[in-house]
Parts: sequence; structure tokens; C-alpha cells
Amino acid sequence: MKQILHLLAPFCLLISGCTGYTLGGQKPVHLRHITKIAVPTFENLTLEPRLGVLVTNAVIKQLQNHGGYQIVSKSEAEAVLEGKIQNIQRTQFRSERNNILRSSQIQAVLSSAFLIKDASSGVVLHNGVAVADSQIILDANLQLSETQMFEDAAQRLGHNLADQICEGW
Repeated sequence: MKQILHLLAPFCLLISGCTGYTLGGQKPVHLRHITKIAVPTFENLTLEPRLGVLVTNAVIKQLQNHGGYQIVSKSEAEAVLEGKIQNIQRTQFRSERNNILRSSQIQAVLSSAFLIKDASSGVVLHNGVAVADSQIILDANLQLSETQMFEDAAQRLGHNLADQICEGW
């Protein structure tokens, strides 16, 4: 009996040290009542085609991964997440060894402003800015390289945005 108590004592201390912790996301207090959210296509203020759809899909995917909100249509939603892709900055990240004017790796920084509005009243519940970057090594097909870089930047932007509205940090 005494041996069982010796084994149970450390276990009880271990369990009691974890009280108050919960698994899963902790939404910000002002968004805690929202469970269903609509995400219309982000408005693209840049000259890059199809970027609005790319970012919207990435945001929806990341919100689904976090699990804090159910993605629904506007008619069923308690809130609407509206976003505008404001800017893309492309810069040379690395150059060729023998020719500094020729890029071997480029970086893109993508920024987007977003609002969460109450679906019934239109009152802004939350606003913020999400920024993400991506680098890619250029190959012979520059267009394909840029497409892959934008996809990666969109996924990172979606992750950053979802963290802001799903985690109450």
C-alpha cells in the first residue's frame, strides 16, 4: 500500500501542475461569441492577377486548420472577414556571384488589411494587418518561380491572419 502511495504522489503533483490549461485555440475576448464566419474573396489592390483568390483560399485553409471558426456562406454567418491585399514588394534577396545585377534569389513581402464585421449589424468587431514574406531561388522559368513564391507567401499570410483571430494572445 505504501508503495502505491509513493507512485501516486508524483503523478498527482504532475496532474495538479497542469490545472487551468486547455487544449485548442483561445479566441480573443471580443470574438469569443463568434462560431460561424464567412470569408468572401479578398480585394486585390495590386497588379498581380489571381492573388485575391490565392490569399482567400489560404486564409480559409488556415482558419479550418485552427478549428476556431466554421466557414459558412454570408447568409449563415455570424461575422464576415473582409480583406484587402494592399501591397507586394519584390526585392533581390541574393545575386549571382559574378554579376550582382542578376538575381539568384528573390523575396516578396505581401501585406493585407482585414476587418471582421458583425453579419447582422455591420459593426466592426476586429481589424488588423497581416504581413508575410517568402523567398525563392530563381530557375529558368521566372514565371513559375514567382507563382510558387506567391503561393508560399499567401499560405504564410493566411497563417499569420488566422493566428491573430484564433489565438487570444
